[in-house]
Amino acid sequence: MNEFGPLVGPEWLLAHRGEVVIADVRFYLDGRSGLDAYRAGHIEGAVFIDLDRWLAAPAGAGGRHPLPSPEVFAQGMSEAGIGSTQTVVAYDDLGGMVAGRLVWMLRTTGHRAALLDGGLSGWPAALETGERPPPTPAGFTPVPWDPDTIVTADELANRESVLVDSRAAERYRGEVEPVDPRAGHIPGAISVPFSANLDDTGSFLPAEELRARFEGVGVDGDALVYCGSGVSACHNLLAIEAAGLGTPRLYVGSWSEWSSDPARPVAIGES
Repeated sequence: MNEFGPLVGPEWLLAHRGEVVIADVRFYLDGRSGLDAYRAGHIEGAVFIDLDRWLAAPAGAGGRHPLPSPEVFAQGMSEAGIGSTQTVVAYDDLGGMVAGRLVWMLRTTGHRAALLDGGLSGWPAALETGERPPPTPAGFTPVPWDPDTIVTADELANRESVLVDSRAAERYRGEVEPVDPRAGHIPGAISVPFSANLDDTGSFLPAEELRARFEGVGVDGDALVYCGSGVSACHNLLAIEAAGLGTPRLYVGSWSEWSSDPARPVAIGES
């Protein structure tokens, strides 16, 4: 990782927004349009990044949001006016649940990127509406996904590291499953919902509180982290890094891939 980020506050962005590309990464599981939300109001100067188009490959055997090819990711960044040497600050209106995916993808490929702490709800300035003229494409060189930052389903079978389930606790326990084929969790995983990284205002807890939260359940930079489809798990990955505990690996396919194979075991209830 690099020295910038993984979180910046609104005061920092207000002072430096002319030096960075601001990315609006809104996406909703309930079918609402992230682009429509962007048009209704976004941080001045922000570009919209489509999760399904640029931050994921088509859903399939690899889950609901597999990583795109490096070339597709590079094309999306280029068309958004993001160059390889530029700094990106990303936000959404879900506490960073979605925008964290872009930040993680950029940081793991050696780019300067951070999540806007507090997201859109914490932004103190007036919002801009409508769509902006398409930015001038920028040069963004494709970078292969680093195998040291991700883990596959097959590798999980022989793991020695702590496995973190980032979903809501009721999904972990198998009480509800609104999206994926089966309810429950990967056997041996511990429940560490990403939402508990935030305080009542939607901002991240202080670094020392995040550190205590993760260390209390044995989580450090050697952990393996998953969620429903490899998106909200990035929130935990960035929080663990912000806590000074290192950079865990992401199981990209996550529960959407694991639960789709009836041969893979599923656990119900508390682990």
